[in-house]
Amino acid sequence: MQVDKIDTGTVIDHMRAGKAGRIMRLLGIDENYPHRVAVMLHVPSKKMGTKDMLKIEGKLVSADIANVVALLSPGATINIIKSGKVEKKYEVVLPEELKNVGKCANPNCITTENSATYFKREGEKYRCHYCERLFKADELV
Repeated sequence: MQVDKIDTGTVIDHMRAGKAGRIMRLLGIDENYPHRVAVMLHVPSKKMGTKDMLKIEGKLVSADIANVVALLSPGATINIIKSGKVEKKYEVVLPEELKNVGKCANPNCITTENSATYFKREGEKYRCHYCERLFKADELV
């Protein structure tokens, strides 16, 4: 299988298998996205067994937004492509705090009435600032 090079955009590699669709939604990529997107699912990987990959033309993902990818796939790598070459490459890390990202799973939390959310990281989990419940990272998105 061959996927064309992109001139400007983002390649997300080393995602956990089966996470590409949720990561696309997290990044706001849907059927109305005006550029090419290559989605590769369950690609063989020596490091991971299988992995997913995304090539997103025309979208340069900032480090802050890219780190939200870590909620679903810690260890994923981000490649920023400009003029057909990798300009930056980094591994995503779990953010220390999340503001207006994700949704509190507690139906009694005040955030169900107000869309503003705030979570603070505690180890591999996040605590809601409002109801103080603790959640796994992938439960928030």
